[in-house]
Amino acid sequence: MINYDVSEYNRLNNDLYRKEKRSLQIEFLKLQNWAISEGKKIAVVFEGRDAAGKTDTINLLARHLIPDHFRYVHLGIPSENESKKWFKRYEKHMPKTGEIVFFDRSWYTRATVEITMGYCTKRQYTHFMNKVIEWEKSYINDGLILIKFYLSIEKRQQSKRFNERQTDPLKLWKLSPNDLRMADKWEIFSFFKEQMFSNTSYEESPWVVINANNKMVARLTALRYLLNEIEYDNKKLSKPKSWNTAIHNYKVSYKGVDFPGLSYKQYKTLQRLVDINKKS
Repeated sequence: MINYDVSEYNRLNNDLYRKEKRSLQIEFLKLQNWAISEGKKIAVVFEGRDAAGKTDTINLLARHLIPDHFRYVHLGIPSENESKKWFKRYEKHMPKTGEIVFFDRSWYTRATVEITMGYCTKRQYTHFMNKVIEWEKSYINDGLILIKFYLSIEKRQQSKRFNERQTDPLKLWKLSPNDLRMADKWEIFSFFKEQMFSNTSYEESPWVVINANNKMVARLTALRYLLNEIEYDNKKLSKPKSWNTAIHNYKVSYKGVDFPGLSYKQYKTLQRLVDINKKS
């Protein structure tokens, strides 16, 4: 599991946010064009509690992408047959070649919401937890790039956002009775969330936990992580601003060995050494 909780992000102002957002969105469009031309398949999963900002983050990521080559997937209540054949429910939504698919909640609903609320049996939950890595790896081995984000918010922040929805007639539709019932089961959800992290985070596809108490920060963090993690043509990521120097998801590869988890300063130092060795 990769955990981001960067308190320095709270100093991000609107002007810096707009500049950084535009720069990263330009890069993301480059990544999409690369995925189209190379026939890549990319799935980006967003999980998290209600009001964590999953939909808004996806909207920012997808805003300037080519519409015919990405999809947004947000499935409703499963039918009885879909509940029994859980993985098949999602198989038809997996990305095709040259496509990016954003999952606003995913098959991992079974590992959190469903088991917390009693919408699935313990047997169904156990089956899912035992099979999910094998299922994901079958796609990864077939060329899928799978990124799994979990947007994490504090209980106080969720309550604040719920209150905003209750008092704003333009946002009231976003708050359902089920959201409030889920909030009452905060500790139970937390238990199953930790079980999910412990049992379904692995080297090929770790969980990337992002502090989403600040929505602007969460959006940019997710986008920058994607751009750092995927190697695409003509990548030109800007140097981080002062507010995001604490990011540690830069990576350098040398002679087949990856050096992940680097800060920007470490990345630049190692990259210079790699470049020098290549020239010598």
